[in-house]
Amino acid sequence: MNAKQIPERKDVSSNDKWDLTTLYKTNDDWEKDLKKLPTYAEKILKYKDVLSENADNLLNVLKLLEESEKISEKLGNYAFLNSATDVANAEFQDKQGRYIMIASDVEAQISFLIPEIQSIPDEKINSWIEEKKFDDYRIFLKKLLRLKPYILSEKEERIFALQTEAMSTAKKTFGMLTNVDLDFGTVKTKDGEKPLSQTTFSAFLENTDRNVRKEAYTKFYNAFDAHKNTIASLYAGSVNIDVFHARARGYSSSRAMELFDDNVAESVYDNLVGTIRDNFAPLHKYYNLRKKVLKLDELRHYDVYVPLVQSVKKITPYDDAVELLRQALSPLGAEYTDILCNGLQNGWVDKYENKGKRSGAFSSGGYTGYPYILMNYKDEVLRDVFTLAHEGGHSMHSYYSAKNNSFMQYNYTIFEAEVASTFNEELVFNFLLKHADNLDEKAYLLCNRASDILATLYRQTMFAEYEKRTHEMVENGTPLSADVLRNEYRKLLEDYFGPQMIFEQTSDLEGLRIPHFYNAFYVYKYATGISAALALAYRVLNGGESEKKDYFKFLSSGGSRFPVDSLKIAGVDMNTTAPIQAAIERFASIVNELEQILC
Repeated sequence: MNAKQIPERKDVSSNDKWDLTTLYKTNDDWEKDLKKLPTYAEKILKYKDVLSENADNLLNVLKLLEESEKISEKLGNYAFLNSATDVANAEFQDKQGRYIMIASDVEAQISFLIPEIQSIPDEKINSWIEEKKFDDYRIFLKKLLRLKPYILSEKEERIFALQTEAMSTAKKTFGMLTNVDLDFGTVKTKDGEKPLSQTTFSAFLENTDRNVRKEAYTKFYNAFDAHKNTIASLYAGSVNIDVFHARARGYSSSRAMELFDDNVAESVYDNLVGTIRDNFAPLHKYYNLRKKVLKLDELRHYDVYVPLVQSVKKITPYDDAVELLRQALSPLGAEYTDILCNGLQNGWVDKYENKGKRSGAFSSGGYTGYPYILMNYKDEVLRDVFTLAHEGGHSMHSYYSAKNNSFMQYNYTIFEAEVASTFNEELVFNFLLKHADNLDEKAYLLCNRASDILATLYRQTMFAEYEKRTHEMVENGTPLSADVLRNEYRKLLEDYFGPQMIFEQTSDLEGLRIPHFYNAFYVYKYATGISAALALAYRVLNGGESEKKDYFKFLSSGGSRFPVDSLKIAGVDMNTTAPIQAAIERFASIVNELEQILC
C-alpha cells in the first residue's frame, strides 16, 4: 500500500480487514449478549452465603462464572477491536463505553464470590476439587486458594476495593502531565521545525543529524527538569502505595507480593540482575563499536539509537511476507505454518493503515474467535516483517492455549507472553541472515537484532534493578526525593553504559519518565521472556522431534501451569541462570559478527 494514500475505514477492502464474525455475526447479536450479561450477576448472587454447604453449589456457581466471563471476554474483544480500527467512530466508542459500564457493574455485584470461595474450610474444598467434575476448574481454584493467606477480612477487602480509583491517581496524573501538559517545543530539521513530543522523541534520536538528536534530547529533558520534583513526588507516591499494599496484606516485601501470583521465586529476579551485572562486557563492547562506527570523539546518550546501518531498501509485499514466515518458521512443522499462514491471509489480520486506526501492532486472542492481529503493514519497512512474525507468535500461542484448555485455565501470564513472539522473531532473523543478498543487508539485520536484544535484555533489567532499589529504600525508611531518585538512576546509567558514555546533567531524569514504573515489578518479565525465547529457539533449531514437541507443550499449556513450570517442560529452567547466560552469549556473538563487517 502506498503510504501517501491513507484510506478512510469504509474504503478498506474486506480482504485487508480482519473477520470479526467469529465473535459476532451482526451488531444485533452483540447487543443481545450485552443485555444477557447482567443476568449472570443475578444468578450468581443466589449462591451468596451457601457455597460451603456442598460441592454442587460451588460447581454450579463456577459454571455460571465461566459462562459470564466467556461472554464478557467476547463482548469486550469485539468492542475493543472495532474501536481500534477507527478511534473516532462514535458508534464503536459507544459500544466500548457501554460494555465497560455493564461489565464493571457485574463485577461489583459478584465481588463476594472470590472471598467466599477462599473462606471455605481447607479440608472441605481440597477434597471437593479432586473430584472429576472439577477437572475444568481445578487449576483455577488451586491458584485462587494460594492467595488465601493474604486475603483480609470482608470489611478490609471492601475498603481496598473502594480505594482502587484513588490508588491510581499517581499513575493517571503522571500520564496526564507527561503526555498532555508538558510542552517540549520544536526541533529544527532539514525539513523545517518539527514538533517534539513523547511520540516523536524516539524518531528524533534516530536522526542521522547529530545536531537534531542533541536539540531533541536537550529540550525533552529540560521539560522534565522543570517538573522534576512533581514527577518524583508522583513516583514516590506510587512506590509508597505498593509498600502499603504489601504490608497490609502481610507480604515480606512489595516485590514478593508482585511475584507471588505467578509463583516466581525472588531468586529468579536476582539471578537476572546478577547475571547481567556479571556480563557487562558485551554491552560495553557494543557501545564502543557504536562510537567507532559513528566516528565520534565522545559517545553521548543521544547517540545510542541512531542506526549504524541505514535502512536497507527491500520491498516485501504482505503476501510475500506471509510466505517468508512460512519458510522461516518451517522448523516448527507444517501444521504450525499452515494454521498461521492461512490465518494471516484469511481473517486474522487487519493489515494496513487507515485514517483513525490505532498505530503500532498487537495480537488480541480470546477463547472465542480468531486470535486477531492489528498491523499497519508497510511493504518498504523490513521491520514490519518481524512485527508480523512477533504478533503471529502471540496469536499462535493463544490459538494452542485455547484449543487445549478449558476456559478457566487457558489464559497464559505476561511472564510467558513474550516467549512465543520473540521465538518467532529469532527464527525469522536466522532465516533472513542466512539468505541476505549482500553485506549491507546482513549488517542491517545484525544491527536491528543487537538493538532489539539490548533493549529487551539489558535495558529492562536495568529498569528492574531500579525498581528493586527504590522499593527497598522506602521499605527501609528512606524517603524518595528527586535528588535521591536521580542519584540512584545515574549510578545505573554509568554501570550499564560503561566508561565510553558521556552523560548530560539531565540524563538521570530518564528514570522519571518511564511509565512502566507505575506498574511495579513486571518489566523484568521482558528480560526473562527473551532469555527463554532465545534458548528455546536454539534448542528447537539444533534439536529434533523431541525438542519441537517440548516447545508445543509450552504453547499448549495456557494457564494450566505456573509460568516457570510451563517453560521447564519446554526445556528451559528459569530458576537457573543458564537461559540468561545463553541470551548474553547470543548478543555477544551478534556484536562480534557486526564488528567484523563494520570495522
